[in-house]
Amino acid sequence: MSVTSRGAGAGTVRSAPAPWDIRMRDVLVRYPNGVVGLNGVDLDIEAGQMVAVVGLSGSGKSSLIRTVNGLVPVTSGTVEVGAQRVDTARGRELRALRGQIGMIFQSFNLAGRATVLSNVLVGRLTHAATWRTLLGTYTEQDKAIAFEALDRVGILDKAYQRASHLSGGQQQRVAIARALAQTPHLVLADEPVASLDPPTAHEVMGDLRRINQELGITVVVNLHLLDLAREYGTRMIGLRAGTVVYDGPPAQASDAVFEEIYGRPLRSGDVLGS
Repeated sequence: MSVTSRGAGAGTVRSAPAPWDIRMRDVLVRYPNGVVGLNGVDLDIEAGQMVAVVGLSGSGKSSLIRTVNGLVPVTSGTVEVGAQRVDTARGRELRALRGQIGMIFQSFNLAGRATVLSNVLVGRLTHAATWRTLLGTYTEQDKAIAFEALDRVGILDKAYQRASHLSGGQQQRVAIARALAQTPHLVLADEPVASLDPPTAHEVMGDLRRINQELGITVVVNLHLLDLAREYGTRMIGLRAGTVVYDGPPAQASDAVFEEIYGRPLRSGDVLGS
């Protein structure tokens, strides 16, 4: 049986879950070495938005999105997603919460020797019974969801190839499909295109925008490139030294605004290009 005949068409397996909003109140993140990652951050991100978080390295971008799924604990303040508190969640409750939030990393985090399909099915583990998780077995429904996710990012034909045989852009699409296989309420992406060439970066950002528009999933993307933030975000949050210094439409973010966010004049490396 071919991959195409086994996979369901986009949107036919199940409807996307209701998107979550995000609420942060006076959030402080201070790391054990004394470095402050976030300093008094207050944010309301509405369900279904696509938000670009912009700032240089060390500005607090990673700290911000990693507090949203509890990977970075807050020192003080509150973080809520949907109707659930993140900052007070622990153990099984926190693991269950993370299972409903897709996370995409710059480094892809794939098992290179495993097939693309196997990598995507990892996204189903939080929905599986314990014995299935231990044995690594999946239901036909799980596989249908994985095939649909691959179809949505345009690499269904790569399902049975080793992940290590794919290009960087294709591997990042596998990572996006893995996040989609979680059937998430929210997708977080931490510098997802930092290691990609300009055309591939635009393709991956286009995938994220399409997921936001077609499925209605809330998407928060960390970026440091002003042209990508302007083109793909419907809202832009600028961070500098752990503090929000801009929050508004990307189209209204002039070069002067980016210079304020970056704390220096703009450079050629601040724009990806085409």
